[in-house]
Amino acid sequence: MNTNQLPFSKWRRSGHLVFLSGELPLDTDGSIPLGIEAQTHLTMERIDRTLSSIDLGVQDIIQVTIYLTDAMDFAVFNATYQKHFAAPYPVRTTVVAPLVLPGALVEITVVAEDKAYLGTTR
Repeated sequence: MNTNQLPFSKWRRSGHLVFLSGELPLDTDGSIPLGIEAQTHLTMERIDRTLSSIDLGVQDIIQVTIYLTDAMDFAVFNATYQKHFAAPYPVRTTVVAPLVLPGALVEITVVAEDKAYLGTTR
């Protein structure tokens, strides 16, 4: 799936908040790794790359919404997810639902806070 051709922005800013579109576990060649652990790591790496491109990082994430295709994957997902964050953790919602991309087991969307943006007129 070429997400560059879809009608949405990768991220948008509203004041000091940055909203990322849902991120899927797509490798650079368009493939999807097998298993929830590998897919979670890859999805978080993709989120980190997007945030890094605008001088932010996972430490700036304040809210996360997780979409899992199978509730049985939650424990492994959660253990993998936790490796990417330090306390205080972002607030989080987890939903079990089918995903549009065949083979994807997880989709993650985040809201980050750009503290450097607070009080500026950019």
